[in-house]
Amino acid sequence: MLPRETSRSQEPQRKADIIIKLSEFEVPPMQDIMLVGKRAPIGSEAVRRMVDAVSPEQYEIIRIDHEIFEAVVVKKSLLKLLPKEKLLPVVIDEGNRIADDNMVVKAQINIVIQISRTVDL
Repeated sequence: MLPRETSRSQEPQRKADIIIKLSEFEVPPMQDIMLVGKRAPIGSEAVRRMVDAVSPEQYEIIRIDHEIFEAVVVKKSLLKLLPKEKLLPVVIDEGNRIADDNMVVKAQINIVIQISRTVDL
């Protein structure tokens, strides 16, 4: 037996998934690292004053010689986990892929250190 035909066509169903991530607003409005473009609206000196006023002694501002960025602002606690000579090249390389010299880019960094030790029994 054939299914019964209806005279009106079925409208497709339309749905919307909405994903909202809420988090506490941070002052200064940055994460773990901020890359400051050479022609960004806020320069490295203004960033230094901002972090010194709001989060004294928590960030290090590192001036760099780069075609896009003039400075990198790094949370000092990250530099205890990974030296800046290892961390900065990775961050700058990835920032270079998405930014231009007019931008200030903030980044959240998760560093996981894996340790495996063998002891004699």
